[in-house]
Amino acid sequence: MGRYALKRLVQGAITVWFIATATFFAMHMVPGDPLASDKAVSEKIRANLEAKYGLDKPLLTQYGIYMGNLARGDFGISFTQENRRVNDIIREHFPVSATLGILAVVFAALGGILWGALTALNRNRMPDIVIMLLVILGISVPSFVFAALGQLTLVNINNLLGFSLLPVAGWGTVAHMLIPSLVLGLGTMAYLTRLMRSSMLEIMNSDFVRTARSKGVPAPRIFTHHQLRNAILPVITVLGPSIAVITTGGFVVEIVFAIPGLGRYFVQAVQQSDYTVIMGTTVFYGAFLVLMVIIVDLVYGLIDPRVRLE
Repeated sequence: MGRYALKRLVQGAITVWFIATATFFAMHMVPGDPLASDKAVSEKIRANLEAKYGLDKPLLTQYGIYMGNLARGDFGISFTQENRRVNDIIREHFPVSATLGILAVVFAALGGILWGALTALNRNRMPDIVIMLLVILGISVPSFVFAALGQLTLVNINNLLGFSLLPVAGWGTVAHMLIPSLVLGLGTMAYLTRLMRSSMLEIMNSDFVRTARSKGVPAPRIFTHHQLRNAILPVITVLGPSIAVITTGGFVVEIVFAIPGLGRYFVQAVQQSDYTVIMGTTVFYGAFLVLMVIIVDLVYGLIDPRVRLE
């Protein structure tokens, strides 16, 4: 187990290096001037700005400096936010995005397991048909469309009631988190519902379930100890990547609901060609995704004794 974990960590480090390298060279190939928004009224001021951010050096030298700083955990200084380090932006605003993402994953996981098991138990009947139609809708419609519809619906409900049932936008309380996290988790919930349904149907027709029935094991025990426990394993496999995907996929949702998360700053950085913020957040989210995948691999081996990680 320990050797496997070390091997996966080394592979993860190589993956993060590749992400950082690809992001660095991709950003320098994108048309545009990262200093265009600054008031560089003279060549001397522009030269000073380029020297400050290392843009006056050859590309490979910049890459060497960038990787050296990255090895020390330093993502650099923002081009557009005066004297503000990318590390500070991530440290201050990622907890907001992480909180929103974790709540969305909780909604998605609980809903996916519940609806997936329900559709499998009622295969080809009305609950199965209705839920699967909603699942197709949830997979097909982007999260920002659900965000706009959810916000509009909430505004109409508040106007109808004459008081604010839930906040329309902002951040700070549990009430502010409910609708954005639900909207953000809908797509993943739909995907997990399909996955859980397929896994449940396969387990329900397996030999060991038929054997348990023939021995007279009560149906509730068969469901909890044999069907649900085995069917949930594929769902656990995708939960780790889902956490990272939901967290990074919440960029537009954060903007719609005026949530001060890291995604909001990433979108602003793209609009303003803020190279350091774009590269820093991309590498950070890439490392976060790799870490989640590694953790899920290790947890999967602990949950399912049939898996031998070595």
